[in-house]
Amino acid sequence: MATATVLEFMQKTAEDEALRHQLEALLGVGDGNISSEVELDAAETEALKGERAPVVAEFAAKNGYAFSVDELITVVDAFQKHQSGKMSDTDFAALIGATLMNETTGDVSQVTNPLKRLSRYLSKTYFGYEVKS
Repeated sequence: MATATVLEFMQKTAEDEALRHQLEALLGVGDGNISSEVELDAAETEALKGERAPVVAEFAAKNGYAFSVDELITVVDAFQKHQSGKMSDTDFAALIGATLMNETTGDVSQVTNPLKRLSRYLSKTYFGYEVKS
């Protein structure tokens, strides 16, 4: 699942300072931390969806994260739409492959996640839901 690879790469920018600084230099904007919709600012979004996308995809591949420019744009676009309220939590979770459990009702709203750690992080932090393993 290439979307998972994009998300792994994006998450790595929060954990790896050297990678973050290299990405910042490649983008020419922002701080290089593109790990979440909260961290991904408007200038970084535009760079990742625009002319810098091929350079970022190539850079990611050199660092062990192979995905296409279209896959990168799909994920960044989803982050942007979710942040602006144009994409529901459920649709966003489906894109990233998260399993969400509503803490109030206990309802599970999506399928099993191949990236449990990432979905748990995103779900708890940004959706207000607990991930059910």
